Amino acid sequence: MKKLLTLSILSTSLLAACGGGSDVSMRTPKGNANATVLVEEFADLQCPACAAAHAQVTTPLLEMYGDNIRFEFNHFPLRSIHRFALDTAEMSECAADQGKFWEFVDVAYEKQAELGFEALMDWAELIGLDTDIAERCWKSHSKRGLVLEDYKEGRDRDVAGTPTYFVNGERVQTGVDTLGAAIDAAIKDSQMPL
Repeated sequence: MKKLLTLSILSTSLLAACGGGSDVSMRTPKGNANATVLVEEFADLQCPACAAAHAQVTTPLLEMYGDNIRFEFNHFPLRSIHRFALDTAEMSECAADQGKFWEFVDVAYEKQAELGFEALMDWAELIGLDTDIAERCWKSHSKRGLVLEDYKEGRDRDVAGTPTYFVNGERVQTGVDTLGAAIDAAIKDSQMPL
């Protein structure tokens, strides 16, 4: 079984390296991967409110609680109002194949006003991706299924707009104070003896 898993991971990596991408996300969480408190964000990389929340909510929360939370990003592209949301999400997953998901997210939010097809390739180069591989991955749409799975999960959890945050599965209003209070409560609950 262990050999089969190793072969599966190896074949996924080789496929990604060939530029076709894979249908497995290589995104890694931020914070502490072993934390008992899970903070999830559903976001759209073209959404101005998400860019603001990334700078004013997510980044400060990770600075304050990074050792105590596992922070996971989920795609929720609002395609009806954001023309480049789906393509940007797909390119972020191509960046994840090269270990640079979070670097791509940071640049996408920072340079959101420049967003367009050319910008996606410029950003890939800026963060040091192998641009040939990234472009083949993005243009193949091999990551579209991953992005749409996140979107479907969000819809199943009644996400209607972005950004939307959850702490241990409970929706929490966007804000450092509201999320901080929910995280503090979840940490306290996790430390209580059974």
